Amino acid sequence: MTADWHFFTPLAILAYVVGWGAAVHAILYARTSQSAIAWALGLVMVPYVTILPYLVFGRSRLEGYVRARRIGDARIKGHLNNDEHAAWRPKLGEGEMQPANAPERQRLRALAHLAHTPPLGGNQVRLLIDGAQTFDAIFAAIARARTLIIVQSFIVNDDGLGKRMQAALLKRAAAGVKVYFLVDGIGSYSLPDTYLQALRAGGVEAEKFLAHRGLVNRFQINFRNHRKLVVVDGEIGFVGGMNIGDEYLGLDPALSPWRDTQIEIQGSAVAALQLAFAEDWHWVTAGVPELRLPRAQPCGDMICQVLPSGPADSQDTCLLYFLEAVHSARDRIWLASPYFIPDDALSAALHLAVLRGVDVRLLLPGKADHHSVFLASTLYAHDMVRAGVKVYRMREGFMHSKVVLIDGDAASVGTANLDNRSFRLNFEMTVLTLDAGFAAEVQAMFERDFSHSRLIGREEYEGASRWTKLAARLVRLFSPIL
Repeated sequence: MTADWHFFTPLAILAYVVGWGAAVHAILYARTSQSAIAWALGLVMVPYVTILPYLVFGRSRLEGYVRARRIGDARIKGHLNNDEHAAWRPKLGEGEMQPANAPERQRLRALAHLAHTPPLGGNQVRLLIDGAQTFDAIFAAIARARTLIIVQSFIVNDDGLGKRMQAALLKRAAAGVKVYFLVDGIGSYSLPDTYLQALRAGGVEAEKFLAHRGLVNRFQINFRNHRKLVVVDGEIGFVGGMNIGDEYLGLDPALSPWRDTQIEIQGSAVAALQLAFAEDWHWVTAGVPELRLPRAQPCGDMICQVLPSGPADSQDTCLLYFLEAVHSARDRIWLASPYFIPDDALSAALHLAVLRGVDVRLLLPGKADHHSVFLASTLYAHDMVRAGVKVYRMREGFMHSKVVLIDGDAASVGTANLDNRSFRLNFEMTVLTLDAGFAAEVQAMFERDFSHSRLIGREEYEGASRWTKLAARLVRLFSPIL
C-alpha cells in the first residue's frame, strides 16, 4: 500500500504541474474569454481528466495548422490568378459586379472585405425546402453533368441515400465526367473505407478532409470542415444544411420529420463556391482541382455574396457575418439554427436590435439530437426571451436549417450554426442573396415554420426541475467548447 502511494504521488503532482501549465496556455491562446475560463478551470481542478481533451480539442489556435492552411489558401489563389487561369480574374477580382444602389452597397461593404471576394450579380437562386426536394434537384443536376461534378459534405453515411450518391457519381465518372468527392474525416468517421475505395476504383477522386495532416498537427481534430456543397459543370451549385444520409430525407424515426433548407444557385456566384472548394482540396491533396467558369451571360438579376469562413481566417469571419446581419436590420431579423449557443457579442447584438424596435425572432428545434447542446441552448433561449426576442420551437421533428432573413430584401442560407464551433472552429459556407422576391420566399417559409411551432416563454426554463436547471448551467460552463 505504501509503495503504491509513493508511486501515485509523483504522478498526481506531475498532473497538476502540467495542468497549471496548460491552463496558462489556454489563457494566453484561447480565442475567447469563455473558452479560456472553461479550459483553465478544468485543467487546474481536475487535470488528470482534462489534459488529454485539451490536447485534442483545446488548442483552437494551433499555429502549425493555421499557418499551413493560410499558405495553402494563398497558393491556390495564386494558381487561379496566373496566366493559365486568367479568366477567373474578371469574376473574382476586386470591384467587379458591385450592387447598383447605395443601400445595397452599404449592406455588403463589410461582407465583401470579410469574404475577400466582391458581391456578384447575374445570379438565379432557388429555395429548396427539405430533403426530397433538395436531393431530387441535386441528382437531376448530376445526371445532366457533362464535364465536372464537385461533391463536398460533412457527413456521408453508407445508407440508402449514400449509396444512391455513390452510384450516381460512378455513373457520371464512367461517362468521362471529372468527379471530385470530399468528406470530413471527423463528421464521416463511420464511413467505411470501402465506400471511398469503390469511388476511386470507378474514376472518382475521393478524399477525406483531415485537419491533423502532418506531424505538427497530429492532435488537432477540433477543426472540422462543415461545408455542404455540390457544383455541376461550374454552372449550378447547391449549398445548405443537408448532409448525405437517410435522416435528411426524414427516415430516422427518432428525429423525423427532418426540417432543413438548401439553395440552388446558377450564375457568377458558382465561381466563388468553386474557389472555396479548391482551397479545401488543395489542403488535402496539395493539388489543384479542375474548375469551370459559369456561363458569361447572366442567369438572373440576383446579387449574391458568397462567404466562406474557417479557423484559418485572420478574423472571426462567421461571427462577424452574423453580427453585421443583426446590426444592419432595420425592421426584422429572423434566424433559424438547430444549435443556439451564442457568445456575448451576438447576444448583445440581438438584445440591442430588440431595443431599437426590430422584430427579432429565433427558430429552434423541438427535439434534441445532442442533449448537452440542447440543455445549454435552452438556457440561452431563456436569456433571449427575457431580452424580448420571440423564440419558437418546432412542435415536431428536428429542425436543422441555417437561415437568416434581414428586413425584406436580404436572406442567407448556409452551413453555419449559431454556436462557437461554427463561429471559430469549423469551415463553413454562407450565401447571402439580395433580392426582394427571394427574401419574400424565405419569409413565407419562416411563417410556415412558425405556424408549426410554439412560442416559448419564461416558463420553459423557469418551470423546469432544479436538476434540469443545474444540468443546464453546468453544461453552459463548457458551451464554448461544445
